[in-house]
Amino acid sequence: MMPLSMVKPGIPVIIKKVVGKDKIRNHLMNLGFVEGGIVTIITELNGNLLIKVKEVRIALDKTMANRVMV
Repeated sequence: MMPLSMVKPGIPVIIKKVVGKDKIRNHLMNLGFVEGGIVTIITELNGNLLIKVKEVRIALDKTMANRVMV
């Protein structure tokens, strides 16, 4: 497993686990970052990641992306 922030753009990956405190995990899960889900990093801009989750584009900073393990 590795954090989502380490994945190269354009490669679809499967979420293995979401880590962190309950509040943060619940927030990420509400955004669509659930175990077994497929996500793709579209691009990285100024340390923020633009990510495709369930046909929706979401921007996350690297600290949040580090909590999503793939």
